[in-house]
Amino acid sequence: MSDDIEIDVADLERRMDGALANLRTEFASLRTGRASAAMLEPVQVEAYGQMTPINQVGTVNVPESRMVTINVWDKSMVGKVEKAIRESGLGINPQLNGTIIMLPIPELNEERRRELTKVAAHYAENARVAIRNVRRDGMDQIKKAKADGMSEDDQKLWEAEVQELTDGHIARVDAALETKQAEIMQV
Repeated sequence: MSDDIEIDVADLERRMDGALANLRTEFASLRTGRASAAMLEPVQVEAYGQMTPINQVGTVNVPESRMVTINVWDKSMVGKVEKAIRESGLGINPQLNGTIIMLPIPELNEERRRELTKVAAHYAENARVAIRNVRRDGMDQIKKAKADGMSEDDQKLWEAEVQELTDGHIARVDAALETKQAEIMQV
């Protein structure tokens, strides 16, 4: 490869890894029938005039495999936290016990499991699109370098390297999706 013209493959890889990390975060928020504090991460509560994550208004714990508890620090916020959970679309019915909100995690029925696998597939497709966008940026860098005097052989080598990086990350997205779907469908 040419010594004077370099494509920043490390940056491309970092950005593709970012898409994978985002996918893992989205997958963690999907309910699989087991309790997880991560499932509450996308839920926002209106606290003190602004939207705030639940973990910033109370302590989130998982005392057992089918229960999440939130110990709300400010007693005046309990109703708002409960309302935010009800309206979040998680399908969980909060139970109040003073400043502690208990979230019993019900068994998922077959229909809900299928819906969640579709949501997981949607998240995975978004990650694939993000990775392909990074690939496109890399290919644009290569085209610009070609215009700046990169040889055709070097262009082919760089394109192959970017494509190989993309293929590897897409395969990791597919593997993560397969694992998550198996986890969701597990009874």
